[in-house]
Formats: sequence, C-alpha cells, structure tokens
Amino acid sequence: MRSDDSAGDLPRAVGRRTRIGLVAGGLGAYWPQFPSLLPQLQASARRVSERFASMDCEVVDVGFISDAQEGAAAAEKLRVADCDLIVGFLTTYMTASMLVPVAQRSGSPVLLLNLQPTESMDHATFDTGAWLAYCGACPLPEMANAFERCGIEFRSVSGYLEDERAWARIGRWIRAAGVRAAFRHGRHGLLGHLYPGMMDVVTDPTLVSAQLGGHVEILEIDDLRVRVEKVTPAETSERMELAREVFVLDDSVVEDDFRWGATVSVALDRLVSDFDLTTLAYYHRGLDGEAHERVAAGMILGASLLTARGIPAAGEYELRTSLAMLVMDKLGAGGSFTELQALNFHDNVVEMGHDGPAHLAISSAKPLLRGLGVYHGKRGWGVSVEFDVRQGPVTLCGLGQRRDGTFHLIASEGTVVPGPLLQIGNTTSRVDFGRDPGEWTDEWSASGVAHHWALGTGHRVKDLEAVAGLLNLDLTVV
Repeated sequence: MRSDDSAGDLPRAVGRRTRIGLVAGGLGAYWPQFPSLLPQLQASARRVSERFASMDCEVVDVGFISDAQEGAAAAEKLRVADCDLIVGFLTTYMTASMLVPVAQRSGSPVLLLNLQPTESMDHATFDTGAWLAYCGACPLPEMANAFERCGIEFRSVSGYLEDERAWARIGRWIRAAGVRAAFRHGRHGLLGHLYPGMMDVVTDPTLVSAQLGGHVEILEIDDLRVRVEKVTPAETSERMELAREVFVLDDSVVEDDFRWGATVSVALDRLVSDFDLTTLAYYHRGLDGEAHERVAAGMILGASLLTARGIPAAGEYELRTSLAMLVMDKLGAGGSFTELQALNFHDNVVEMGHDGPAHLAISSAKPLLRGLGVYHGKRGWGVSVEFDVRQGPVTLCGLGQRRDGTFHLIASEGTVVPGPLLQIGNTTSRVDFGRDPGEWTDEWSASGVAHHWALGTGHRVKDLEAVAGLLNLDLTVV
C-alpha cells in the first residue's frame, strides 16, 4: 500500500485528498465607483485560499467573479473539478445570479462564507467604499432565499477574516467534506459471510452505494488464503519485528500463534492493496482447524495494524460499523470496534469494548498482544489486542438502518474514567455518560443503533452534525 509519513510508528494510508472548490466575488458595478475596493477584496480572497490550503485539502480556486457571466464560467470549471465541497466567499454585496449556477451545476454541497476584514468598522473614518468591504453579510439572506427556492441546500459561516471561532466552524465542514469524499470514492471490502443469527448487522451493499456512494467489494476467504500461502518466512519475521515495536507481548502469546498472525497480517496488506480497499469487514466460521478457520482466527493483529493506519477493519461482517469507524478516523478521532460489556452501578459507568481489531492510536498506553486459547463465540485461537481507551472525552458513533432501509447516524458523548478493567484480550473502556447507566443503555438501544459501533476520542457531535448535513443523513444524539 502507498503511504505517507508515519503516524506514530505506523504509516498512514494515502487516499484521495479532500477537494474544495473556492469562488469569491462581489458586484462589479462597485469597481469603477470605488477603485481601492476590488484590490482589498481580492487580498481577502487570497487569504481565505491560503487558510484552506493549510487544511490538508486540495483547493480548486477559480478566482474572483464580478457578474453573472463570470459566475457561469466559474460554475463550469467547478463542475469539471468534481469537488467535495464548494465554498462561496461573499466579500461584499453580490447578486444571487452570480452563485446559483455554481451551486446548481457542481452538484456538490455548498458552504457560504461571510468573513469581513476585521471585528468591526471604524465608523468615524469609513466612507461608502470602506463600508462595502464589510458588507458580505448583506447578500447572505438573498443567497439563502434563492437557494431555498432553487432546491439547493447550503450552510454558512459568518465572522471576520482572522476569526478563529469562525475558522473552527469552517474546519468542521472541511472535515465533513473529507468524510463525504471517503464515502464517494471508497471501496469497502466485505470478506467471508455473515455471523449466523446476527440480524442487526445485515446490510444490503447496494444501499451503501445508493446512499453514501462508493463500492462494496465482495471477497471470499480464499482471496485471503491464497495470499497467506504466498507470504515468505522473511516477510513474516519482518512483520513480527514491527509488532514487537508496536505492542507489548504478554507471556500468554504462543510463538507459533504470533507467527501465524504476522503471516496473515502481511497477506491482509496485500489484499487491501490488490483490491484498493478503504475499509474491510470480515467473518468466517470454518471448522475443525482447517485452513479457512485458521486464516479467519489469525486476522486480529493485521486488522488492528490496518485500522491504525486509517483503513478501518471490523469483525463479525460488520459493514456498517467499519463505515462508522471510517467516519471517526477521518475526523481524527480514531474509531475502535465496540459493543456493550456490562454496567457498573456502583461507579455509574458503562463498560464497553470488543475482542478483535482495535484502533491503536486511541490506546491509553502501548497496547498489549495477548494469547487466547479461545475467541468467545468464534472458532479458532491465536493472539488478540488488549488496551484501555485513553481517559478523557469520547464519542460513540453508529450507523443505523431503519425499516425503510435508510441509514442514519447515532452518537453519544461521554468520558472514559479510570477503574478496574477486564484482562481477556479485549479493548475495554469505562464510560461515564453523566447519568444512570441503565437509563443511558435503554435510550442508546432504542436509538436504532446495532450492537456494534465505533468509539473515538474527543467530543465529536458538532463534527458529526456537519457530516450528517453533507451526507443527507439524520443524526440522533443520545
């Protein structure tokens, strides 16, 4: 797999960069009346372009427009560019006819910016020309009305040019556009078969393409097995050395199981590269220690390394959870495969976690590799990842599916707090939601979430509101 500079000890996977289309403008009738106005506004537009370029996104800047004809030309450039978000910078008053074509033809979500030069005008010295540089708020209601009547969804951020509060809000929309891009261009691997009886995790792959974009690639366990068989002993040894750097090896780790997990990890990397996968969900039952059972049981090490590199991998054929993990990873929150474990009414916490792949970047300490004689509810044996999520604010994110087939996001913010943890080869967390854990569990379960979700660090509901807005999904916050 191609990779950029390492994140921690592991290189992050490289995907398509978020592509932002930027157009700035103002009413051309002003330029001959106030000669110094246009240069000032163009300087502001350059500053906005610089700020976007610093956000790790590709900026398609089509320049400054002054009338409807120039707006139409900009619209055509942005249509061809296939942007993930169109940003219209209202530097002063401009007519809706200048921006409506941009929004209509691009087919991309639109963010309108009203960023005046400074916090306020100098009323004692300003003339009409100086005031017009602060007049970006004036056309915002006009744009909103015209967009509504044309059936164009939009969102806006108002502030001033160096207003960090405004740029924090803008940053949410850029991160959300990154999630939209990951879905639009994503390739999501679905390897093996459903875990028998788990009715809540069943997902129609066509609905993913229809509602979120991208493609679901159906994979056989043999697609992985044949790659496992081609891994060389030297490649396995190299992967074992990497694992020793990333993990603490518990005394329970059996050398042969560790070697097997490393071999499967190398093969998983090749599978992801060969099929150009953005995410992976997998499960295979197998029987009596045959090859497929051993391959499926050996995936946790490799799946955790992939997840840490930005390629979320989820067990139990949990496609929607691998997608929720992708959302959290793109927001910079990690995103680890999680389910309920138990409730602690003495400490008022909900204990949650999972065996299987985990997002190593959110561990409170160097993660542990533990040997397991049995995976509960699954066939096979081998090594598993164990850690506690870093203490502090966390957010749960699930992708639910309603009776009519529509997806929706479900989220809840809490705090990971210290206390006793299981030592059974699982990721575990004690999460305080600031309320009775039983009441929280009932409301969370009633939200439509499945029994798996992604757990990430930080309070991310504001980011998820932006994601839901760009993906046209409902968001339920518990």
